[in-house]
Amino acid sequence: MTLPVRRIPLIAGFVALTALVAACGETRQTSPTGTSGGDASTTGTRTVEIVMEDIKFDQTTLTVTAGQAINFRFTNTGKIAHDAFIGDEAAQADHEAEMAEMSDTGGHDMEAGAITLQPGDSGELSFTFDKSGFYQIGCHQPGHYAAGMKIEVTVK
Repeated sequence: MTLPVRRIPLIAGFVALTALVAACGETRQTSPTGTSGGDASTTGTRTVEIVMEDIKFDQTTLTVTAGQAINFRFTNTGKIAHDAFIGDEAAQADHEAEMAEMSDTGGHDMEAGAITLQPGDSGELSFTFDKSGFYQIGCHQPGHYAAGMKIEVTVK
């Protein structure tokens, strides 16, 4: 098949533009283990997208690099409010107790490393894991954390 000469520059321009857009775009990767994320480099900010569903996150594990800034983008696709609190297991236990106490008194102020989203809302939370170890992202709405609404985070 031969193309008229005037179409060749148009096609070449389209191919070049497509390659440029693909090179500049963000890629979300999901491995069979459930880890997810965009930029896999060890410098700069990495974006991780997380969907909050009814009594679960869309992933259960995540691996990140110590010292790297992570920009979490949460989207609540469920029918009830969800929150995300980042911390080690002891901090999760403390936050769970605080949330239970606050629900008895009618509310609380969210602290650093936490976000609450109503159904249909999206929000961002930036966090840098300063040292290697094991952390969690947990939802502490009544009964959610106990039901397993958490993400195990390994920091290398």
